[in-house]
Amino acid sequence: MTIKKFQGRTEEEATMRAREEFGVNTVIMNVKEIRPKGLFRSFKNSMVEVTAAIEESAESPHMSMSAMPMSPAGNINMAADETISIPRAEPVPKTEPVSRTEPVGNSESIKDVFATVENTWTSSMEKEQPMELKKEPASENNLEEKLESLQSLLEKKLVPPGGQQEENLPKESMADENFKFVKMIYSILLENEVDEKYVNQIMDEVEKVMKSGISVDHILSSIYQKMILKFGQPQPIELAGRKPKVVFFIGPTGVGKTTTIAKIASRFKVEKGQKVALYTADTYRIAAADQLRTYANILDTPLNIVYSSEELNGELAKAGEYDLVLIDTAGFSHKNQEQLHETRELIDKVPKEFEKEVYLVLSATTKYRDLLDIADIYKENFQFKMIFTKLDETSCFGNILNMKLYTGASLSYTTYGQNVPEDIEIFNTQNIVKLLLGGK
Repeated sequence: MTIKKFQGRTEEEATMRAREEFGVNTVIMNVKEIRPKGLFRSFKNSMVEVTAAIEESAESPHMSMSAMPMSPAGNINMAADETISIPRAEPVPKTEPVSRTEPVGNSESIKDVFATVENTWTSSMEKEQPMELKKEPASENNLEEKLESLQSLLEKKLVPPGGQQEENLPKESMADENFKFVKMIYSILLENEVDEKYVNQIMDEVEKVMKSGISVDHILSSIYQKMILKFGQPQPIELAGRKPKVVFFIGPTGVGKTTTIAKIASRFKVEKGQKVALYTADTYRIAAADQLRTYANILDTPLNIVYSSEELNGELAKAGEYDLVLIDTAGFSHKNQEQLHETRELIDKVPKEFEKEVYLVLSATTKYRDLLDIADIYKENFQFKMIFTKLDETSCFGNILNMKLYTGASLSYTTYGQNVPEDIEIFNTQNIVKLLLGGK
């Protein structure tokens, strides 16, 4: 694994420099702002620094030898470039319903209207509970604090009160303490429902670079780095090609596809100023179209109901003015072959001139065995990226890593509540790894 830092005036510029050197398989491990120092700092602009990594086997063939860090043979420094801690996440503030007093056209009024609509819909549905998993405020020292706190938390479990400090231990004793440390992390990952075979893979990779006398902070940072690379770079919806981009949302019933579509539509329409159209092929569920129509009216976005691939293609032919078309499909059991065939036909028959993507929406609360069955069916029929919903309804996040490694599909978004458009974010790799390693 090669790790290197890149700087730029913006995050995009620094990330572009990393990808120019490492290639398309670059994984961004950390982003932080570098503030100017010295007497004339007020006259200087801040820089953004990204820490990028790439597995040895994934390095671009054109990568120059000068880009690879040189170190003496057998001397591998596994310490992370940055350190992490586990500060407690702040509880999610609930948006109070606000009556619509101004025309829909800015993000604040739309949020207010969405809050009112959610009260109506959730009165007849089971409402998701508020979540304690929220993004932490970005700060310059956030990542450093994370690893430092996590290490302290784990060491407290290892070293008894008044026990001997690690630096004073003989090598034999340090090896014993390190074994206990690795064993404890192993147990924590299993408690978070990470599949044992994947835990063993991570530990085997760490063991290959471990040396006698190595400290627990090096072990922890190595595990952290390996897990970041296992998750890979998030792949959200990006508009850069032909118009319109056609995006299908598939998945079992009850995972929150319709609400997720509303959140994504709001982000692109209100925050990014893109022209969005909503389509639904969910003609099985009672009031499914009505729910999406309510969101479409709030966003001042058209909604089309389609019953076949021919109808869909006819509507797409008239959608040239739109940047993004989001299509809600019927949720169904992965055992229902008839509906599976209908959905596959809908997606496969989209004309080739349209750029299309498929997102499999899964609930973080679904049992692992059921997730594997779902993945087996969908892998045979679709090429997809994954969205995980309902992170506020579980305290174990191992299934996210399990499904990433089992399917090989990229992760894109996570959602953690029914507030539209707030309760969604691009997959936060650092936060999930922190939680899997025992953070709160």
